[in-house]
Amino acid sequence: MTIPSLNILDAIRSIPSAKLFHVGGIAFAQFHCPGNEDVLLWTQTDYLLHVLSSKITWKNSNGISSAGAGETVFFKKGAFIDLKDSHEGLCIEIFFVPDSMVRETVIGFAANLPALSAAVDQREQTIRVKNDATLSAFLQAMTIYFTADQPPAEALLELKVKELVTSIVLGNNNPALSAYFRSIVDSDAPPIAPIMEANFHHNLPIETFAEMCHRSLSSFKRDFRKLYGTSPGRWLVGRRLSHAMSLLQHTQLSITQISFECGFEDLSHFSRAFKDKFGRNPSAYRAVSAINAS
Repeated sequence: MTIPSLNILDAIRSIPSAKLFHVGGIAFAQFHCPGNEDVLLWTQTDYLLHVLSSKITWKNSNGISSAGAGETVFFKKGAFIDLKDSHEGLCIEIFFVPDSMVRETVIGFAANLPALSAAVDQREQTIRVKNDATLSAFLQAMTIYFTADQPPAEALLELKVKELVTSIVLGNNNPALSAYFRSIVDSDAPPIAPIMEANFHHNLPIETFAEMCHRSLSSFKRDFRKLYGTSPGRWLVGRRLSHAMSLLQHTQLSITQISFECGFEDLSHFSRAFKDKFGRNPSAYRAVSAINAS
């Protein structure tokens, strides 16, 4: 089973009717979702997604989730599968929030911030955003911009994003997102481990993982080896096979489904790699595991 994969910004650009502001490091978009197939979407930039109509359904390392009209969700950099049942009548707005802008905004008042009230959950790839006056004002301003004949000035877009980030960090309505924004200040590049753990099961090239970690390919490989003691390619195969082993033991998914869920789009390759690592093919391993568990 193979599904297409696209960078989210490239996917938006391919929609003729999409309204897109892309100035400097900032990109905002409003569009109706076309298509009738699942697609793997990835991005190296965090973003807010606001649903204007219908419902979007997605699948990532946390499972299958959805958001309906009027809801706003923060997506961390990484990948997810946009499920085809999302598209009927779906209209959304996406506001990319670059790390550099968050860092520049928060560092200006970081010394005066109280201790974090919530720890950053590295496992969660999305954060539900509670609507408040500042978010409502931001969304209303964006609606005006999207309906205008001319795009807003870059300085104005930057100001709006910084106002929103400041409100979230200083406010009490979205503690998880506040903690995440504050964590971005701690380093110049995203930590590799949480991005890899959240996205290893997606069949993406090493270059894409490097982009999601904000590193050149050579820097990514060097930092990765320091962290894991091996190359990204070897780690990905091993991590996917370990995940497959767990799925064989604890789920009733078919071998084909497990192969796809773990990022192996070629079933024969998955079976060979699994046998090389664990000494049995997936079917035999499942059978022995079931006997041992009984």
